[in-house]
Amino acid sequence: MNKAKILIICLLASIVLVTASGREKRRVSPVETQAAQTQSINETANDTSRINAKRRAAAGMTYVNDNGFTVYVDTISGDEWIDSTSFISRIPKMEFPLLHALSVGVNIWDPMMRAFGQDYGIADAWVELSLHNRYKPIFEVGLGTAKHTPAGMDFTYRSPMSVFFKIGANYNFFYNSNPDYSLFAGVRYGFSPFSFAVDNVTVKSPYWDEVAVFDIPSQNVTAGWFELNFGLRVKIWGPISAGWTFRYKSILHESKAAYGKPWYIPGYGTRNSISGSFSIVYTLPLDHLNKKKDKDVVDIDAGIDHPAADN
Repeated sequence: MNKAKILIICLLASIVLVTASGREKRRVSPVETQAAQTQSINETANDTSRINAKRRAAAGMTYVNDNGFTVYVDTISGDEWIDSTSFISRIPKMEFPLLHALSVGVNIWDPMMRAFGQDYGIADAWVELSLHNRYKPIFEVGLGTAKHTPAGMDFTYRSPMSVFFKIGANYNFFYNSNPDYSLFAGVRYGFSPFSFAVDNVTVKSPYWDEVAVFDIPSQNVTAGWFELNFGLRVKIWGPISAGWTFRYKSILHESKAAYGKPWYIPGYGTRNSISGSFSIVYTLPLDHLNKKKDKDVVDIDAGIDHPAADN
């Protein structure tokens, strides 16, 4: 009888120990919930990008704050955080509307230089559309001519009046600042069909003591070139402003001529790769062309005391 009691007591003790051990194991190995995963992410490493990636996978809700950043919300704990990668990719807010202004400019540099004895060029004009006061596509058209006799040389280079075109865009670095002032860089593609000739080419022969005079006939050619522009524009009065532009140019293609390359290309100038211009600009605002935002609906009854209705 005593042995039976001892056996029963040992059996009960074993059951208690096994049950306690099972409960301890369950306590050590919690259920993998979303909150537990988020907590382990927050406690494991200092790698910000890896933490942000795991947080995005675990989070159930996002929204964009007033500064344009994406905010992630942990739906279990209620914690909020901003993904650090959004600081790099965020686009600054545009302070000016899409259709901001239309500017028309006239380059008066060549006419001024012609007055001081320059023997090539005439003038050109351009139209520029301002988008957000930042991106500015531009189109230019002008006329050019040349009649040049180099000092000490016995010939005259002549190119009749010809048209040229340029198309490109400017980028305003002060796009969120006062639009009366701009600092910009831009690119252009220029093209001109024109002709040139060389007159009165004089060749002297000291040996034979003879002089030969002949002309190189007119040749029709085309040329295209690339420009990289840097400039500054400032307001003078009202809608009138002035702009200075420095240009680096490189010829992309030109047709072959039987008697050599042209000395002057309308719109490009001489074979020098650096030139400049000075323009007077008139700017017309286009704000009124943008789509108007719907006005907030106002409750006209809010805050008004109405007299009690007569019964």
